[in-house]
Amino acid sequence: MSDVVLPLKAPGGPLLAPDEPATVEIVNPEASAPVLLVCDHASNFIPRALANLGLDETHLWWHIAYDIGVAEVTRLLSRRLGVTAILCGFSRLVIDPNRGPEMPSSIPETVDGVAIPGNRELSAADRQDRIATFFKPYHQAIEGRLRMQAARGPVPAVISLHSFTPVMDGLERPWQVAALWDRDPRLPLPFLAALRSLGYTVGDNEPYSGRDFHGYTMQRHADAQGLANLLIEIRQDLIDTADGIGEWAEILGGALRDILADPNIHETKAPA
Repeated sequence: MSDVVLPLKAPGGPLLAPDEPATVEIVNPEASAPVLLVCDHASNFIPRALANLGLDETHLWWHIAYDIGVAEVTRLLSRRLGVTAILCGFSRLVIDPNRGPEMPSSIPETVDGVAIPGNRELSAADRQDRIATFFKPYHQAIEGRLRMQAARGPVPAVISLHSFTPVMDGLERPWQVAALWDRDPRLPLPFLAALRSLGYTVGDNEPYSGRDFHGYTMQRHADAQGLANLLIEIRQDLIDTADGIGEWAEILGGALRDILADPNIHETKAPA
């Protein structure tokens, strides 16, 4: 198993300087297991050209800019399972890789009551620059990896990792972890059963649903291809420390190891 991290640069252009972080991070690219982890909201990076989108620096460490704790969980989990992980290298505020680029929330003007000045009144050319520089390279990396895994065989499974806030709109969220899914039950149902058997409070398409725009990456790369898939959400207060990150990587790894060994997971399933 490799610990190599392979950064991928975007083609370049006015939005991303040569010395700035890569748009995509690939962990364990040499792993041969037929599983791909993806992390859409791993980073809070905003390129200098966008001047923090007009936000105060402190906003970049809020949940509005990225999914707190989940990048570290993804990296640890990839190594514990011996699988490849692809992490997004830019903030969801630049352009959200888990939304279709035609959606208003793709480049949001307001998030959780916070105005994003740098996303207002963008021209069609501005939007295309962000799609070309950030959105497309991330999804092309996922597509390329899945093609390679499928050609090598067996058919890969796809797991997306996210985190959610403990409170939203004044309401406390009781779930510790959640499974978001759409049509294919092969991964989510055994995952739900495994975590519940350990005593965890697990949301089934709560607090979000994989059957709407929250599951864009899975719908595009997995459901549409008949690949077994699962979007996992972890509550952020459980993974905002190194100890919590390590604990949840271990919990998820233990639950997923046996599930991913099922040969049925590694077959193409016709969309329902």
